[in-house]
Amino acid sequence: MSRCLVIGKTNVGKSVFVLHFAHYLGVSEVRLTCEDPEGRRREKVFAVENAVRDLSGATPHQTLCLQSIKLELPVGKGRKLLELVDTSGLSEGIHSDINVRRAMAQTLANVREAKIILHMVDASRAGMTGAVEAIGEVDYQVAQFAQMRGGYLILANKMDLPAAKTGLALIRREFAGHTIIPISALYGHGFREVKQYVCRWL
Repeated sequence: MSRCLVIGKTNVGKSVFVLHFAHYLGVSEVRLTCEDPEGRRREKVFAVENAVRDLSGATPHQTLCLQSIKLELPVGKGRKLLELVDTSGLSEGIHSDINVRRAMAQTLANVREAKIILHMVDASRAGMTGAVEAIGEVDYQVAQFAQMRGGYLILANKMDLPAAKTGLALIRREFAGHTIIPISALYGHGFREVKQYVCRWL
């Protein structure tokens, strides 16, 4: 089974994307496997709309463990399994909360093992505040590491919000040479292109 890691800074829309993308791929009931930094696993089952309500929000670091959904995608004449993994939001510097630090360390440790990395950035924020404020050093480090491997895609999220088109232009300039797909995790815009990209790497 191929592992696809969704990473990015806090509040860029990772959890909403994972849940809505799973729904787009035909999942109506989400069976979420949560793995904490100590390696303990537990399963939760949600209807998609309930999962979006309970697992996402404006508060940073709501996700403090790896949360994965197993999916089946049509590839060629057959079907392949994909583990889509939501991760803890990355932030600059050393966070004061030890649980957040452990969750971020868990995310970074799993980057090397993932076959596909979907790196999410907030296009609307980039358009309103500029690329330097919206895109942190941690984003550049992820992109730099990803240059040495394949299966790396940047998702410019929140294209449904004001200033996102300006932000997308800035993101394309900052990450020239990388594949970038504009999306709206909330409304599913761009999901077809993301699915096509993911299927190519399975």
